[in-house]
Amino acid sequence: MCPMAVRRTTKRPSQSRLVAVTRRLLNQSTLCAIATVAPGPRAYVNTAYFAWSAAFDIVWLSAPEAHHSRNIHANPSCAVAVYRSTQTWGRSDQGIQLFGTARELRGRDARMAEELYAARFKAYAADLEVYRFYRLRPRRIKLFDEHALGAATWVTLAVGAGGRLRWVMTETYV
Repeated sequence: MCPMAVRRTTKRPSQSRLVAVTRRLLNQSTLCAIATVAPGPRAYVNTAYFAWSAAFDIVWLSAPEAHHSRNIHANPSCAVAVYRSTQTWGRSDQGIQLFGTARELRGRDARMAEELYAARFKAYAADLEVYRFYRLRPRRIKLFDEHALGAATWVTLAVGAGGRLRWVMTETYV
């Protein structure tokens, strides 16, 4: 079996396509995997329901005492993966990874996160006093959508002010 190599390509999707793919991928699942850095440093992952903003911020509810919440308080480096778990091996796959920093929200930021969350989850009840809203502010996004971007192709984006996306590179497994 030959090892696969990663090759950078000059394939650069249009700005409007990148925004559309990013939004579609975030809408495809209500669950995300949140990766944080535990003391040591060790990796830690947690699954949570999430909502997202027009600037591609990811928000979720969590107890401040939860392992991943304590990790964020100690080290804000965070990554989130979103994908449909019903995908079938051998077909066109999709997923999105967001990398940046996370923090517990307070005041106006928490109210804005709650509005996003309540809009996405109609069954959400605001009386969950033991939980707080957290936000990942992404600096980098990695898109994987074989149908829209090509087989075995990953597109990396930088996230600027207001969620402005900028193409960084396209990689393909060959």
